[in-house]
Amino acid sequence: MNPITITALILFAVTYVLMMAFQKIRPYVAIGSALIFISLGIIASVSPDLFGIGFFNVGNSTYSYGFLQALKEIDWNVIMMIAGTMGTVYLFIESKMPQLMSDILISKMPNVKWTIFALSLFAGIVSAFVDNVATVLMIAPVALALCKKLNISPVPSIICIAVSSNLQGAATLVGDTTSILLAKAANLDFSDFFVDEGKPGMFWVVEAGALVSALIILIMFRKDNGKIEFNSRTKVEDKFPTYLLLGTIICLIAVSFIPYKSAAAEGQFYKPDITNGVICIAFFVIGLIREIVFKKNTKILKDSLMEIDYYTISLLIGLFVVIGGIKNAGVIDVIGNAIAKVGAGSQFLIFTVIVWISVLLSAFIDNIPYTATMLTIVPVIAANVGMEPKLLYYGLLCGATLGGNLTPIGASANITGIGILKKEGYEVKATTFMKYGVPFTLAAVITGYILLWFIWS
Repeated sequence: MNPITITALILFAVTYVLMMAFQKIRPYVAIGSALIFISLGIIASVSPDLFGIGFFNVGNSTYSYGFLQALKEIDWNVIMMIAGTMGTVYLFIESKMPQLMSDILISKMPNVKWTIFALSLFAGIVSAFVDNVATVLMIAPVALALCKKLNISPVPSIICIAVSSNLQGAATLVGDTTSILLAKAANLDFSDFFVDEGKPGMFWVVEAGALVSALIILIMFRKDNGKIEFNSRTKVEDKFPTYLLLGTIICLIAVSFIPYKSAAAEGQFYKPDITNGVICIAFFVIGLIREIVFKKNTKILKDSLMEIDYYTISLLIGLFVVIGGIKNAGVIDVIGNAIAKVGAGSQFLIFTVIVWISVLLSAFIDNIPYTATMLTIVPVIAANVGMEPKLLYYGLLCGATLGGNLTPIGASANITGIGILKKEGYEVKATTFMKYGVPFTLAAVITGYILLWFIWS
């Protein structure tokens, strides 16, 4: 390897170790690493033959990475989608519509077992269209209130709600940050998650996994047959935020039939790269304007902007720049070639390695940086073994998203659920979480692993 490739690989490894060790400052680590890569690019432009050993040589070219190039590496469509969707979801939560939906669901259930089962499935359905953390924040209070009424521990039910919401996040384009990242890398639109190239999309694979894992929930709660008394439903006075969320989804579906420039035929109309992001931001802005101008609610602007996850956005911006840096330094090719060798050229082995390494790694590290990195490596691996990358893309999403359910720190939804329980005075041990998370995860991943291979191999 060239000196700059080795340096970039070491810097990248250090970045990941620091992000794992200091989770609270991960965005700062990512942005700091990004600035180092940019600095190396500036030094390379001033002194391309550093130390007289061709330090910045990458193959037949020279390492080049300035501020403008780094800004181009940031996927602003993804950033806008995350910010816009989170803002609209906040308005949706404030309208109390999720609580009403949960109340209706609970009123139809005969006992505790079926209520927890229904709440978990409901969390999954909502999470397919709403951020996973927001889903847990919506539904966990309902489970807490229910458990207090029945005088039972809320720990099992909150864990099931968290892992279910994390599972279903991979079902649609807007369900999770990892799905948004995959869609950009694999040139997918909203409808492709349902039908892709005439084949069942990721939505149906995830739903099959959800059904199998739902059976696990029924088995685990088979003895909880206590009756439930239901008194009243939450009142919803403002349905407009619900229309905003539905409008966002409908517009994303509508524009999914218009190709991006990279996929359009010659002379065919195509949409700008930031189309989805503009849609998500636009509906959020419409909601804000209505609240401020017509309802005179000026406080909503500050509150909704505070609810946007700037932590994740900052982390992603730093990672986009870092990944651009290691790509220019030749690190992506090195990692891709190494994984291809591990798979010994076998498509099945490589697919298996991608899925199960993703499951194991995402159980201990956040799946967003992992997925963002691997999405740049997958095309290299696919090219080395002469296969279509779509199978590996979907395998990566399956393993990285569902694998986060193995441990309490593997996904933001799990961390949120544990945090809610902690506030209520319940300390959840890793072994307690894994009692529910491990069988749930294995059921979902194995189902997805088998289906993806038979559909896309």
